[in-house]
Amino acid sequence: MPTFTTYDGTELAYRLEGEGDPLVCLAGGPLRDAAYLGDLGGLSAHRTLVLLDARGTGASAEPTDPATYRCDRQVPDVEALRAHLGLDRIDLLGHSAGGNLALLYAAAHPERVRSLVLVTSLARALGQEVTDEEWDAAVEIFAGRPWYPEARAALDALDALGPDAPPESVREAVEPFGYGRWDEAARAHAAAGRHQTHPEAAARYHADGAYTPEATRRALATLTAPVLVLAGEYDAGPTPALAAETAALLPHGELLVQAGAAHHPWIDDAGAFVRAVAAFLDPAVRTVTVDGVRLAYRVQGPEDAPPVVLVHGRGENSTTWDDIAASLAADHRVYAPDLRGHGLSDHPGHYGFDVFRDELGGFLKALGLTGATIVAHSMGGGAALLLARGEPALVGRLVLEEPPVFVPLDPPRGPAELPDGPLPFDRAIVPATDAQLNDPDPAWRTGHPALTVPTLVLAGGERSHLPQDQLRRLAEDIPGARLWTGDAGHLIHTEDPAGFLAALREFGLGPSAPNAGDMEGT
Repeated sequence: MPTFTTYDGTELAYRLEGEGDPLVCLAGGPLRDAAYLGDLGGLSAHRTLVLLDARGTGASAEPTDPATYRCDRQVPDVEALRAHLGLDRIDLLGHSAGGNLALLYAAAHPERVRSLVLVTSLARALGQEVTDEEWDAAVEIFAGRPWYPEARAALDALDALGPDAPPESVREAVEPFGYGRWDEAARAHAAAGRHQTHPEAAARYHADGAYTPEATRRALATLTAPVLVLAGEYDAGPTPALAAETAALLPHGELLVQAGAAHHPWIDDAGAFVRAVAAFLDPAVRTVTVDGVRLAYRVQGPEDAPPVVLVHGRGENSTTWDDIAASLAADHRVYAPDLRGHGLSDHPGHYGFDVFRDELGGFLKALGLTGATIVAHSMGGGAALLLARGEPALVGRLVLEEPPVFVPLDPPRGPAELPDGPLPFDRAIVPATDAQLNDPDPAWRTGHPALTVPTLVLAGGERSHLPQDQLRRLAEDIPGARLWTGDAGHLIHTEDPAGFLAALREFGLGPSAPNAGDMEGT
């Protein structure tokens, strides 16, 4: 493991995991070997995790002065790591007790913090505390779990012993309450933790003098870095309510409560954790909540330019539009959302063309994009078509790239065979949308003549798997619609971006362009 020497001569170690911009990660415990963080549920696919072993833990040396285990005395360790890495500013993540160190570092060196993520961290540095009675009341949320009676009885027995209770027994008794699901993965993670903490050092971490809440609050009042305060729905320390208080104390604080999670959210639901944190850390990504679902989206172009919304197809995400968006952004404000179940957006488990239709409408309303041009591919095109028919006032212009026309598939699709392991989208989307393609609502393929939105239908030609005659009939049914036919197949915007853009320009998205292909008015 790489090492560096900190301010008092102690040699500290850290582990590098993943790829991308560095994310400095401070472990909790307090003073637990950073190995328990693992790769934070796969966050290493988005960032290079710099996992610091605090002094006296993991591969780091013990200091000469045990008093330096105190939280505030470790702030210079983080600064020494930043300097060692050669970074002018850092993205910083602190879990649990490590969140207090992250807050103290941000207060001492606000100019060095680019962004801050506090994961299930009770903000003692800001004056937060949880009494035993409050903790006991909070864990009642688990009362219906099969393991609860035994765990509750163990806790009550230890409470009766008071200060004489063995620390190891206390730790094992509270373990189930730290996870949203007390399953095999949680048990293994908890069991490993019994050997990863430095008990003597941990007792000094929150020692008297570690925190001066009022001074820290004043220092953080001018922090310009964005802060994500991530709480677990079932966590007792901090509860979501306490986490909300933390977020409110920070000028650019944002609260996110991970459903079904407790104190170790990347163990409870790695996908949900990674999507939320990765979206927050990516400066190109913003989020908005529509009907309780957090949607990630990308935006570029002049703020006062006409809006264009790019809607991806099934299994894709907003990055499929990167090249197209960059071109359109010269004279448009371009928005590219990740639909639910895709990219960095939430995976709520409920899908369908009608669901995506409503979500797209909610996205437009939430961002004030009424009258925007909608450019939508495949599944996204089906949702956009239904939206334009149902709420035409929301849509200024409509571009449908190889959309479904909602004629029952013949033969119908059977059960999809998806690969094992993680997918870049929620696998539940496939059976839900396949069922609707096999037997669509008959109303979805009627009523096109009443559609008043200027429409362009883009067809991929013989290389597409969609029947091209159906796309032609769709264009014929929509008053004034144009049909453009290429030979790129189903993925026109990626296989023939020049032709795709030329067709859009001729349709009215900016200055006209030559070589727009075969454009027909119908």
